[in-house]
Amino acid sequence: MTRPLIAITCQRHPPGKLYKLEPAFTIISDYVDAVWRAGGMPIPVFPLPEGDIDAQANAEQVLDEVDGVIAIGGLDVDPARYGQQQHESVMPAPVEQEDFELAIITGALGRGTPLLAICRGTQLLNVALGGTLHQHITGVEGFQAHGIPNGGGGTTNTFTFTDGSLVADVMGSPSTSGRCHHHQAVDVVAPGLVVTGTTDDGGVEVLELDEPTSWMVAVQWHPEETAATHAPSQALFDGLVAASRPQE
Repeated sequence: MTRPLIAITCQRHPPGKLYKLEPAFTIISDYVDAVWRAGGMPIPVFPLPEGDIDAQANAEQVLDEVDGVIAIGGLDVDPARYGQQQHESVMPAPVEQEDFELAIITGALGRGTPLLAICRGTQLLNVALGGTLHQHITGVEGFQAHGIPNGGGGTTNTFTFTDGSLVADVMGSPSTSGRCHHHQAVDVVAPGLVVTGTTDDGGVEVLELDEPTSWMVAVQWHPEETAATHAPSQALFDGLVAASRPQE
């Protein structure tokens, strides 16, 4: 059986960031492995050289070739994109990276391409559709621990799902646990999206389309980290790949 092609966004780094002299792209291998186990063919995608092609055209060419999309975790969303001044804790991604990822997400939604958004991907989805973010929840009264991003350590949290939601159906349970690594979170939910999963503090952990026209699940935690040993986490990738198979 032919494996559906699953685009996975990855990050461009300048010389000196990962290698002393050379520029590089990175993607955490857990994403790749989870897609492969699900029966998909993982395809890392990235912003092409600035000035050669704009982000929209870059994204459209990718979407012409793939069957599904994963928007992965990473650096913070630029608060200017949702009309706020930057908090001192924010570590924004490069502009060209964010332009490309936003174009991939909105393009996938527009085409009905199955989409799994994870951590930063979930935040970008919400901002792309007109929502806002809490810029820094770490240590803020009312929020439980949600880990520290970018290698700073994580926490294992429990998530409760809305009855009848796509995430509950895909994961086969009304709740689950997973690893969190975020200091930001969804605040005002964008029009067209609905919250279908939360933590005990009421934090938004899952977003879905209010009126689904295609398969789309956005989770704030990192299911790729536990997917190799935790069947409900792997089920998210299984669900994406199954939805990405051509309909007979």
